[in-house]
Amino acid sequence: METTQEKEQITAMPRIGDNAPAFHAVTTQGDINFPDDYVGKWVILFSHPADFTPVCTTEFITFASLEDKFEEANCKLVGLSIDGLYSHIAWLRTIKDKIEFNGMKNVEVKFPLIEDITMEVAKKYGMVQPGESKTQAVRAVFFIDPNGIVRAIIYYPLSLGRNFDEIYRALIAMQTADAFKVATPADWNPGDDVIVSPAGSCGVAEERMTSTDELDCKDWFFCTKKLDKDEVLDTILKK
Repeated sequence: METTQEKEQITAMPRIGDNAPAFHAVTTQGDINFPDDYVGKWVILFSHPADFTPVCTTEFITFASLEDKFEEANCKLVGLSIDGLYSHIAWLRTIKDKIEFNGMKNVEVKFPLIEDITMEVAKKYGMVQPGESKTQAVRAVFFIDPNGIVRAIIYYPLSLGRNFDEIYRALIAMQTADAFKVATPADWNPGDDVIVSPAGSCGVAEERMTSTDELDCKDWFFCTKKLDKDEVLDTILKK
């Protein structure tokens, strides 16, 4: 029977704003030292329950098909499951040779897939949720910025495949917030209006409500402004 201390160790996870826990790992693309090998890059570190499972297979085909798109946004992909290296290799070969999903076939997974038989990395990132499974990682997604800081976390249960449009949207939105010092509203996509931080004083609040500049203020705390889609993408994406 697990002690409270053991359960806490399994479910512990870094929080938004924390340094990404460091680790050395064997992967399908060679050894990595994380996050040191990725300084200056965004990273999406994600876990899946097991090799040779159908939902995970659809996810890897989708992620691999989108890898160039994420690379253009200065973002590397790193996968993980509690399986061995040879299982990983055999599964990825099977995906390329035999599996077709949503019109995608002959897909080669080129990003690293971590071997984590000991669950060392999964435990550091709270990827094992005992209420869901004690032997498999849930579908965790960690967004880690170029300084090695955890910026966003999304968790899915074993049965639910991820929405990759949302993962990409979240990445671009965070990069936009950093580059333009703004916030992004619900369902934001490049080209939509962005949110300007609320006024920090009565004087600024009054000025905003009476100004005729680029801000559109519905009230002192709710101001938006236009941000051109091309300007966003030219700033963020590699050309």
